[in-house]
Amino acid sequence: MRFQVVRSNNPTQPFFWRIVSESGQTVAVSGNYVAKASAVAMVEAVMRSIPRATLEDLTVLQEPSYRETA
Repeated sequence: MRFQVVRSNNPTQPFFWRIVSESGQTVAVSGNYVAKASAVAMVEAVMRSIPRATLEDLTVLQEPSYRETA
């Protein structure tokens, strides 16, 4: 997996970053940044925090409150 800093077509916020898998598929995309340095700094922050990452299953909170009957 790798991070890429990319220039967008947005004239006011021309930079963003994405995570690309080994097969070349984009798996995540950031929002846009005004400065390239800001995008790079966020990539570095995300890379530092990955070992401490956790998974939150928010689908439990989105379950319907009713039960379907046959």
